[in-house]
This record gives sequence, C-alpha cells and structure tokens, in this order.
Amino acid sequence: MQVHGSGNLIQMLMEHDLVDELWLKIFPITLGTGKRLFAGGTIPAAFILYDLKSSPKGVIIVSYKRAGEVETGSF
Repeated sequence: MQVHGSGNLIQMLMEHDLVDELWLKIFPITLGTGKRLFAGGTIPAAFILYDLKSSPKGVIIVSYKRAGEVETGSF
C-alpha cells in the first residue's frame, strides 16, 4: 500500500509497525510550522537507504527499506 498526502494514516501505520519502506521527497524550502511526519507514538525503527536521486531544482528523493532493530552508536 502506498500512502500519499495522509499524515494521519502514515502515523497510525508507523505506530503499529506496519511501514516497511519510506519514499520521501525533501524540498529545499521552509514554510514555518506544520505537521510532524514522525510524531509522538512512532516506534523506533531502523531503515537503510536503497535509492537516492536529486532533481535540477534541488528536490532530494530518497527511498529507505526497513533494516531490523535500531542499533545505537556512531554514524
């Protein structure tokens, strides 16, 4: 299932550990306050980068897959 534009649904899926991939588009603009994607209730989860692209206008498109348990330490 893909979720487009529903912050409430993605947060509910993340709270119940039902997200195995993240496809994010990061735009080079700030507009002030907004809704947090990773709000309270999101469980800790590790992801690994498997694709990265950028557009001529500076949009960064990243894809992450679930990578098991969270490991803390250096990066």
